[in-house]
Formats: sequence, C-alpha cells, structure tokens
Amino acid sequence: MSWARVMVPLAGTAGDAAVLSAAVRAAAPFDAEVSVVFAPADVADIMPWLGEGYLGGVQTTAIETLRQAAATGEARSRATFEACDYAKKTFVPLQSPVWAALSAEARLSDLVVFGDDPARGRGPLAECFQQIVADEQRPVLIAREGFEAAGVVAVAWDGGKEASRAARLALPLLEKAARVVLLAAPKASSRHFEPERLKAYYAARGVEADIEILGEKGEAGGLLLNAVQRVGANLLVAGAFGHPRLQEFIFGGTTRTLLAAQQPSLFLSH
Repeated sequence: MSWARVMVPLAGTAGDAAVLSAAVRAAAPFDAEVSVVFAPADVADIMPWLGEGYLGGVQTTAIETLRQAAATGEARSRATFEACDYAKKTFVPLQSPVWAALSAEARLSDLVVFGDDPARGRGPLAECFQQIVADEQRPVLIAREGFEAAGVVAVAWDGGKEASRAARLALPLLEKAARVVLLAAPKASSRHFEPERLKAYYAARGVEADIEILGEKGEAGGLLLNAVQRVGANLLVAGAFGHPRLQEFIFGGTTRTLLAAQQPSLFLSH
C-alpha cells in the first residue's frame, strides 16, 4: 500500500513550519505529494452574527478586518511553503465557502496532518481538526515532537469498528516502521477480542507485529500511554471515539486522554 497525497492545513501561525516538516516526513517515504492548504477564517461564517442590525461601518470594519487577517495569514503560509525544500508540493489557498473547499481537499487526500494545538482545541485550525475527523472521517496524523515515519509504531486494538478502521488505514506507515507493537488491554474493555487476529491480518500483508497484553485494570488511555513509553513507540495508531453534535465533536474519554498527552504522535481515524 502507499500514499499519493498528504494534506496539511496551515493558518499562517508560528507552528506552520513544524507541521509542514512533519507532513514531508510522512510523505517522503512514498514520494507522495504534500498539499499545503491555507484555510482562513471565512467571512461567510460571521454574516449570520452581524445580521441586519449591524449595517454600514460596523459591518464593513468586521469584514475588512477578516480579509486583512486572511491576506496576512496567506502570505505567511506561502512563505513557509516556499521555504520548504520538498520538491513534490503544491499550495492551495481556499476561498469562501472555506469549509466546503476544505472538505473537498480532504476527501481527495490519503492523510491529513495537524500539529498539536488544533488537536487540543487551540488556535484557528481547532474546528477544522474536529470537522475533518468527525464529519469527513479522514485519517489524521497529529504530529508531535520527534515524529518519524520509520520509527516504532504502536497500534491500540480492541476489535471495535474505530480501532479496526485506524489499523487498516495505517498500513502504509506500518510497512515503513522499524517495529510494530499491538497493544491490547482486555481488562479495560467489555468487548471480547483476539489480538492474534490482527497480527495475522498484518502478516498476510507483509507486516510483522509483536503483541503486548496490558494486564492491568484501569482507564484505557492511561494504560496505552504507559505501554507506548515502555515499548519506545513514537507513534500510536488508535480509533477516535466520540460523536458529532451541533458541529462540536464530543470525544470519548480514551481519545481525550490521548489528545491531552504530550507524546506520542497519533494516527487517528473515526
């Protein structure tokens, strides 16, 4: 398996260079295109809030402020893009309606890469992250310090739909990994599952994996993070648990624990 297009949304912030560098590290082993997508705040999003009561100067000032911020952000994102020496790259500035355009770009990408802030609900791309995961259900890489495509990868496994989807979609990365470890915490789940089945699935596709049974009782997120540290993994593959409600993604407890941690990098699929 392989990836042909890795998308990385940027907003013209200080963290753009680091997340673009991580996207390049994810794409390079596959000679994949890195699609840098500038996602500004959308003027159309504030129009319902302005309403008929905000006419004339107030409305004009609000819209002009957003447009100036978008122009500044695009210039910064372009500068980051130009400074990147990866040859196979494109720059896509989105126009209103931004979310519709962003969704279209994500649907035609194999992987979407974010930094840590959006995953924690911070910064201008926080809502973008939630919508890409929840609404578009695209595989997402949350690239944290030390991410590398060829390191040790841990796969959280409980036999469920979310975990299965993530485990399948991560196969291109697993094929490049130095070591793959399957993490199973049967005492933290009410579901009966056999990690050997996933090991056999991977073996049939040329990926050898070890199994680590987490025998302790406790919250699954904490058990997984401790195991990741123990096996020396710099990337954890996991299903994202939760449901969209009123445009806000409500994460389950395990997912919230993983997102709140400093390490490792995360490959998530909902």
